[in-house]
Amino acid sequence: MWWRIFGGVSAVFAGVAARKVLVKGWQLATGDDPPANPEAPDTTWQEALGWALVSGAVMGVARMLATRKAASYYRRSTGHLPPGMEEVT
Repeated sequence: MWWRIFGGVSAVFAGVAARKVLVKGWQLATGDDPPANPEAPDTTWQEALGWALVSGAVMGVARMLATRKAASYYRRSTGHLPPGMEEVT
């Protein structure tokens, strides 16, 4: 149970931090705010697809890194990996 809470909280914080970096990066790259709703018909295809690709990749990597770091901390604290995580040999 402890791992689920710890892993979930770390993923949420990573997602929040990644979103802030992502929005700032989008603003610097395009000079405009990211689309509030990429599915809206008024959003251009280029903007919607660009935001979907970049935000999906960045959020996925951020969550993966946070989960890996949390699992590493868990292993150092307990001597074994969290339930459901197995080492590949």
